[in-house]
Amino acid sequence: MITHLQEINRRRTFAIISHPDAGKTTLTEKLLLYGGAIRLAGTVKGRKSKAYAVSDWMEIEKQRGISVTSSVMNFDYNGYRINILDTPGHQDFSEDTYRTLTAADSAVMLIDGAKGVEEQTKKLFQVCRMRGIPIFTFINKLDRHCKSPFELMEEIEEALGIRSCPINWPIGSDGNYKGVYNRKLAQIELFHAGEDGQRIFPSENGTASDERFKEIIGEDLYLKLNEEIELLDIAGDEFDMEKVISGELTPMFLGSAMSNFGVQPFLDEFIRLAPHPGEKSTDQGMIKPDAEEFSGFVFKIQANMNMAHRDRIAFIKICSGKFEKGLTVNHVRTGKKISLSQPQQFFAQERSMVEEAYPGDIIGVFDPGIFNIGDTLCEGKKSFRFEGIPIFPAEHFATVSTKNALKRKQFLKGINQISEEGAIQVFKQPNIGVEALTIGVVGIMQFEVLEYRLKHEYGVDVTIQTLPYQLARWVSVEKFTREMLGYTDQAEIVEDRYDRPVILFHNQWALNRIREKHSGITFYDIPPYV
Repeated sequence: MITHLQEINRRRTFAIISHPDAGKTTLTEKLLLYGGAIRLAGTVKGRKSKAYAVSDWMEIEKQRGISVTSSVMNFDYNGYRINILDTPGHQDFSEDTYRTLTAADSAVMLIDGAKGVEEQTKKLFQVCRMRGIPIFTFINKLDRHCKSPFELMEEIEEALGIRSCPINWPIGSDGNYKGVYNRKLAQIELFHAGEDGQRIFPSENGTASDERFKEIIGEDLYLKLNEEIELLDIAGDEFDMEKVISGELTPMFLGSAMSNFGVQPFLDEFIRLAPHPGEKSTDQGMIKPDAEEFSGFVFKIQANMNMAHRDRIAFIKICSGKFEKGLTVNHVRTGKKISLSQPQQFFAQERSMVEEAYPGDIIGVFDPGIFNIGDTLCEGKKSFRFEGIPIFPAEHFATVSTKNALKRKQFLKGINQISEEGAIQVFKQPNIGVEALTIGVVGIMQFEVLEYRLKHEYGVDVTIQTLPYQLARWVSVEKFTREMLGYTDQAEIVEDRYDRPVILFHNQWALNRIREKHSGITFYDIPPYV
């Protein structure tokens, strides 16, 4: 019988982060392929042999070929329980990625071998570093023209301030890619390509001293490999797990997710090295995963994952104790006792009922409208809040109204549910009503997703008119009137869903003028806790 501590130690919960188009969704699918969770990259085992996209479950994602919402996938592999958090790659949806990282115990940083470290990668890396999340690096697309691995190592250190330790090394480059060399095992693994990497194809293993491999890869590549390995052994950083945990070192793997090169060696070594769930910070100290009582927090809410049932799911990261179906917990924000009914685990849009789960696991529970992102749930008499769930200020604003007044009820329901997911912020004009609402988003593409979801999930066609504002600020007073702004067309007053005054500004200059005029008032870029 597996003990509670053993269940914790065999969990691996990680997020994959990258700049857009680095191949994140492809790598996710290949990890599932080699993990035995799918038979063919791009599809999952579905009921009645239906084929689905693995991580891009939302229809607009399939049409646009991008990820705009995070998804959760879990499976068992070689005695480990794997929880993959696949996050949006597009920068317009970065806040969903940042929130998802709060549920990760480690992160895989995916880098395009040709482009190197890009801007979105830098931002996500810094979030991981601030949260103390150990980072493992996978250099992707080495079957194409790429920078040299040594150049990429130098770039990682200069751009991110972290040293790297290659765990494997590529044999060949620039379209002449033969396989990888495992430094720990001193072993060469050659790959056979086929069918665009949709299936697992056999590989050939052997020691670097095997003369047979010299013939297969050619003497020039064989000599080059030995020279590079010798240089790494002399001048490179040694692997040190303590430095990985402290954020000083990132283990580096090289390969090609599209063609499957290097994916299985990465998966096997990564799950061996990656940390199991650790302790989490709360406003009353640290919570250890092996604590007896259950605790967890809501890091994501998603409506209409199952269009047939129009359900809404709250995703919970379990931090301590053991979860059992029907468990009654304290909903800290409201102080109410609630039963976590219909618990589910996920494989993209596929789901299964859960009888029990452990720290590190992600479960989804039916949400009748009681959960907010960041809510803490705990068992027993204790009442604490997990810290570090981020809220992000909107940077783009528009008025959104329904084209059909008879659809007003559906319009308001859709706006309310999508706002509770954290995808939009909703404001209203005081004393005007709700025929047209002011919507704030972090990325401009989120207006397109909002329009699409209102139409296809709620049956509502809308008109969206962009506004010239760039900043929203809450204030430290209960009343802030239009007269207090003075004669300016650079700002406007609206109210949030709790009827608190919020000022929208055209730019930083307009904000500074009002701030100077009302020096006794504090202006907040995120809403105070409710």
